Amino acid sequence: MKKMICVFAALALSLALFVGASADGMMGGWQVCENPAVTEEAQAVLDKALEGFVGSKVEPVALLATQVVAGTNYCFLCKVTPVVPNAQSAWSLVYVYRALDGSARILEFQDVTLGLSAAE
Repeated sequence: MKKMICVFAALALSLALFVGASADGMMGGWQVCENPAVTEEAQAVLDKALEGFVGSKVEPVALLATQVVAGTNYCFLCKVTPVVPNAQSAWSLVYVYRALDGSARILEFQDVTLGLSAAE
């Protein structure tokens, strides 16, 4: 559990430093989530974006931040496991865009290396 808290803290800090997180929720600024739990709404957005996605199982662990644009961008911490025998899981930041019409798509998978395996 302590390792997971360290992972969340490190990712939130790195997200804030690298994308210029904004605590005021201004248009275009990332807002780091105070509670990283994946809500039902956020899970639904990720599920919609992953429709038709094959090759890996993507399990959200935390919703790290959101960004208001012409729609909303989401940054999830996910455990990603290729769908092959003896596959090794890895941590990834998964960026998802939800448009104003409700459609959603994956923007990017960004590998995260913190010296921990996804099994830890």
